[in-house]
Amino acid sequence: MKRRSKGNGDLFIEPSGQLRLVDKSAEQQALEKGKVECLGMTFDSEDARRIYFTDRLREKLADPEFRKTPGFPKGTDDDIIRMSDPPWYTACPNPFLADFVRVYGKPYNPEERYERDPFAVDTSVGKSDALYKAHGYHTKVPHLAIVPSILHYTEPGDIVLDGFAGSGMTGVAAQWCGSAPAEYRKQLEAEWSKQSLPKPKWGARRAIQNDLGPAATFIASNYTMPFDVSAFSRVAHGILAEVQKEFGWMYETLHTDGKTKGRINYTVWSEVFSCPDCAGEVNFVEEALDPSTKRVKDRFPCPHCNSEMTKSRLEKLYESRVDSVIGTTIKEPKRRVVLIDYSVGSARYEKAPTTADAEVLDRIAALALPPEVPTHILPYMHMTHERARLDSAGVTHVHHFFMPRAAQALASLWRHASAERDRRLRSMLLFFVEQAIWGMSLLARYAPTHFSQVNQYLNGVYYIGSQIVEVSPWYILDGKAKRLGTTFSSLRNRQYSVTTQTGTCAAIPLQGNSIDYIFTDPPFGENIYYADLNYLVESWHRVITEAEPEAIVDKARKKGVLDYQALMRVCFEEYSRVLKPGRWMTVVFSNSSNAVWRAIQEALGTAGFVVADVRTLDKQQGSYRQVTSTAVKQDLVISAYKPTEALAERFMLGTSSPDNAWAFVTEHLSHVPVFFSVEGVADVIAERTAQVLHDRMVAFHVQRQISVPLSTAEFLGGIHQRYPERDGMYFLPTQVAEYDRKRNKAAELRQLNLFVIDEASAIQWVRRELQNKPRSFQDLQPTFMREIQNWAKHEQTVELKEILRQNCIHYDGSGPVPSQIHSYLSTNFKELRNLAKDDSVLIAKAMDRWYVPDPGKQGDLEKLRERALLTEFETYKQAKERKLKLFRTEAVRVGFKAAYDGQDYKTIVSVAAKLPENVLQEDETLLMYYDVASMRLGDE
Repeated sequence: MKRRSKGNGDLFIEPSGQLRLVDKSAEQQALEKGKVECLGMTFDSEDARRIYFTDRLREKLADPEFRKTPGFPKGTDDDIIRMSDPPWYTACPNPFLADFVRVYGKPYNPEERYERDPFAVDTSVGKSDALYKAHGYHTKVPHLAIVPSILHYTEPGDIVLDGFAGSGMTGVAAQWCGSAPAEYRKQLEAEWSKQSLPKPKWGARRAIQNDLGPAATFIASNYTMPFDVSAFSRVAHGILAEVQKEFGWMYETLHTDGKTKGRINYTVWSEVFSCPDCAGEVNFVEEALDPSTKRVKDRFPCPHCNSEMTKSRLEKLYESRVDSVIGTTIKEPKRRVVLIDYSVGSARYEKAPTTADAEVLDRIAALALPPEVPTHILPYMHMTHERARLDSAGVTHVHHFFMPRAAQALASLWRHASAERDRRLRSMLLFFVEQAIWGMSLLARYAPTHFSQVNQYLNGVYYIGSQIVEVSPWYILDGKAKRLGTTFSSLRNRQYSVTTQTGTCAAIPLQGNSIDYIFTDPPFGENIYYADLNYLVESWHRVITEAEPEAIVDKARKKGVLDYQALMRVCFEEYSRVLKPGRWMTVVFSNSSNAVWRAIQEALGTAGFVVADVRTLDKQQGSYRQVTSTAVKQDLVISAYKPTEALAERFMLGTSSPDNAWAFVTEHLSHVPVFFSVEGVADVIAERTAQVLHDRMVAFHVQRQISVPLSTAEFLGGIHQRYPERDGMYFLPTQVAEYDRKRNKAAELRQLNLFVIDEASAIQWVRRELQNKPRSFQDLQPTFMREIQNWAKHEQTVELKEILRQNCIHYDGSGPVPSQIHSYLSTNFKELRNLAKDDSVLIAKAMDRWYVPDPGKQGDLEKLRERALLTEFETYKQAKERKLKLFRTEAVRVGFKAAYDGQDYKTIVSVAAKLPENVLQEDETLLMYYDVASMRLGDE
């Protein structure tokens, strides 16, 4: 039933009898005027709520100890409060987070049954979604890629944490779980049904978002807090109209008829160089840009002497001017206008600049710089002073990024947005205006082959090109205002359910064991220098990232891979502290550096997490694949869990016992996927193989600085006795039936991809080759030689005979034919079937074959092998050279383990110093022992 309301909009009577205003503006008015619940308290209005929590925040900011919180941004109290909307958003550490969890969270209950399998996310999904594109950021995982994992791991009302939230897609995803349209729900339910997954439990989750950068958290908060969309659209267009009234004359140009005024869309500036041969001036766009292809020519003639030019041969020209802001003369590259794109009515035109256009630019240049434009000097940063040399482009202070006209227009936009009295609306208007900062700066390149010149800057760098496009505020923001209005008006049931803070992930003010699930996309190595890249936008807000705790590889701040690993470790330790036991964390990894990949793995382990699954999206096939090699080429999805309280208590006192080791294996197997297939082909799950389970068990002990209670031989013998085995994988008794059922439906079993690059991978390859087909050395040797073509340069070559002797058993005809060989021969040769194992014909056929021993005998071989490797390791300890050029990594691994067991940490560190840095950083086992040894020596 519908009634007409006395105010704006229509009232609908819902089946429950509740009245609902459908006009967004009216809905927001009701929200502002009605009673408001927040953190368990009731306020008369949203304004009353803001006043109360703003006063509390101001009190905290007055506390010097609060400002000492790690990661506290650089900014005055007033500037921080101006950005904030407490308790839902603070541009500093959020003192209300603990209350958020206390009021809305569910206390940890160790008796609560919780079981989930690892779940991989498709990070490419949703990149064309309008909400995803509502505000750009350096890197973003689309909210539609995160929604399925939140639905899988959590229940409605659970609290999700993202400590590296960036632009806030995790918070958006948490809300989307309760507001997704019916079409999306139907599609996802159908996909899950195909994968035999249970139907998702729809309903909003709450989220806590953290990021070190105020620029990031400002975007994230505006994405997740409700606002009056109708009012925003009206005021945003009103601001553009006001700027038109105030500065429209700056963007006027005469049409080619000499009478009609047109409005400039954009102006193209070209750098002017000098010819090295004749010293004549070369206008880059006029001489190098091919008008037919719209692309820069590799070679072009000098317009004066006709010498062949390339851009690298040209010499920069500079012009000097007095910068009244900093009170000194500065040099800037010589630039000239070459093209003006403008509109007369609905028609678009292009023209060359005229004297009248130049006079307008001179008039603008004479104006004082508005106070809204930040003017401070650029601090020394990698992206501004090492990756790019911005001083050579005339940029030493923030205001140098902007030409005079752009500075005046941007300042006006910022001033009008900041003047809005409604605090929530003001924040959203700045969210809108700040998107023009990069696009109206010198960073915007002229891209004639593109449909639009909006935001044509290079992502992830401060690059100032020789072709610059100076766009008008209407050209860059008119369409954005319309799209934001359309996008946000389509969202339903928006509520305050996400809280956001600014600070380091290493110090989140939350109680332990309080978070239900973590989704995180942390910085990876030196992929993106977030603090550097956020500096430009943050300068306008006047709240700047405190970059000291930023977890990246940063040359300017002298942070290497090991520093990055240490920074990530403390962040993961904080994640481990606040996550409930037995719950999951999803980490999205985007870096092709093996050293960074190993650093992340080691940081996860030492922080207390156990990795259960690593997958990558096969974008061509649209399916997930296991990641089993050391090389990283694609985005990875890491599923890690926090051990249960019961397991943690076993290791709490540093107790080392075989029972505890097997308790870990049992718990780990309960978290690893039971079965995985792609298009009817089953995969061998690496985490269920004996070698990987052994490595996980060892790592679990070493990373907790507990002695390893089982030798390799004991582990290999024990695992076969304790757990059912299928296809070379081990399962819990409760899991075997499920695996058998699903395996019977699969057409075939796909073995793990294996690349032979060192002794360890060579052993794996040999064992796999002989597992089902015992054969002689002569038969195996040619294939082995082909496989070792990519042997690592530092790795000492190991002969096939030695690998066989140390890891397999040779049948010389003495005694009955071993069952492994007998099984192979009787299966593949009809004439050998039903023969006794001591039959002479069978013995003759089996003679000289190598085979993989059963676990008991394999343990004996392992002891002999380790003894030989320790002898080799002794030579590395005694070696006089500073760096080992050739060595057996397996010997170093075994030696490090023995040194760890003997608490000889100095040996680990001293031998590690002799290894090439990339070997140490890219080997998971070596890095683990080195990391723990370094920490133990540091504690002494």
